[in-house]
Amino acid sequence: MNSLRNLRLLELQASPFLSLSLYFQTPRPPTTTTTTIPQLVTLFSFSFAHCMDYPDPKRKNNFVGKILLAATLTALCIIMLKQSPSFNTPSMFSLHESGVTHVLVTGGAGYIGSHAAFRLLKDSYRVTIVDNLSRGNLGAIKVLQELFPEPGRLQFIYADLGDAKSVNKIFSENAFDAVMHFAAVAYVGESTLDPLKYYHNITSNTLVVLESMAAHGVKTLIYSSTCATYGEPEKMPITEETPQVPINPYGKAKKMAEDIILDFSKNSDMAVMVLRYFNVIGSDPEGRLGEAPRPELREHGRISGACFDAARGIIPGLKVRGTDYKTSDGTCIRDYIDVTDLVDAHVKALQHAQPRKVGIYNVGTGKGSSVKEFVEACKKATGVDIKVDFLPRRPGDYAEVYSDPSKILRELNWTAQHTNLQESLQVAWRWQKSHRDGYGTPLVMYS
Repeated sequence: MNSLRNLRLLELQASPFLSLSLYFQTPRPPTTTTTTIPQLVTLFSFSFAHCMDYPDPKRKNNFVGKILLAATLTALCIIMLKQSPSFNTPSMFSLHESGVTHVLVTGGAGYIGSHAAFRLLKDSYRVTIVDNLSRGNLGAIKVLQELFPEPGRLQFIYADLGDAKSVNKIFSENAFDAVMHFAAVAYVGESTLDPLKYYHNITSNTLVVLESMAAHGVKTLIYSSTCATYGEPEKMPITEETPQVPINPYGKAKKMAEDIILDFSKNSDMAVMVLRYFNVIGSDPEGRLGEAPRPELREHGRISGACFDAARGIIPGLKVRGTDYKTSDGTCIRDYIDVTDLVDAHVKALQHAQPRKVGIYNVGTGKGSSVKEFVEACKKATGVDIKVDFLPRRPGDYAEVYSDPSKILRELNWTAQHTNLQESLQVAWRWQKSHRDGYGTPLVMYS
């Protein structure tokens, strides 16, 4: 996040003949990706003035000529902007439109958020993505923009949810009907090393979003939570009534955010859906989106990412932490949910959300697989005999977690469709093989 805090992307689309992308330094992240004509004129004038600062009197004529060129280009830009149909009309994103549901997707440049935004766009929702790109990928946004270029379908706003003024401004300038709140740091191991980051990023930022929703009358919240709020229950499978006793800062921060939402909902007419999901794998079956964590975060990432890195030779082998748990083979047992199923659950939750009601649902397959079983499935999916090193336990991990998804089936008519571990991994592996550099080289250099 710090490396991008000084980066601002301004996009100006004036007409079919004019499309400008401007990058420059600013001390705070912007709340919007558009700029105004006065800003544009000022920017052009500033740029040309600095380019034409010649102290040599022999170049005076050249200087005058460039002044005229600058004035001509500025006038041309203004004329073309005024010819744009949208110049004097409000943004489509700032107006409520009958029959169109406008969803704010926080963290929509991330792995799960981008897949959710894609599904919403496919289903004809209007989507605004807000992301500070600290964990997300600008490349995922580019893919979505290329797939859905029509006006009023998708906009991306680079902003930090920790900046309350920026968030409030975003809500004041856009007519949201619902919020899907994905944005969060989400690594158990990292949370034990830097707990304050997790309480700020998850708990505090959720409060900021909720306050802006309340202030601007946004009545539907779909909250992305986690099975980590349950901790290490004594009884399996986990139901929604299982006591929440989280054992790591990630789970604790998510539970605190849930508590804030539930307390607020008691005196509000907001429709709230809380989805506690389990270990996410897979990617878009048609290969348009995938998981591409930053290299410096790989050691904290999902086991699927580590398996693929080992299969590609990026790392020498796979490190399995913990072989002395009270499970059938000594390794942790987890419920692995395909990302395609997960986003389907979010859409179902959005469709069933009702004012003044709260729905809380586990999103999983209902069966667990051990880490050793996962590794064997990954070897078959990739065709690589991955080297495995067995190491001591990782702090904050728990032995066995899998869901009872009967409530979400009963109330939302949702059930996981992609339950073959090897097949989900094969889909993700295809994307990994065809995107060896993730989403590719960033469009700009980070400071």
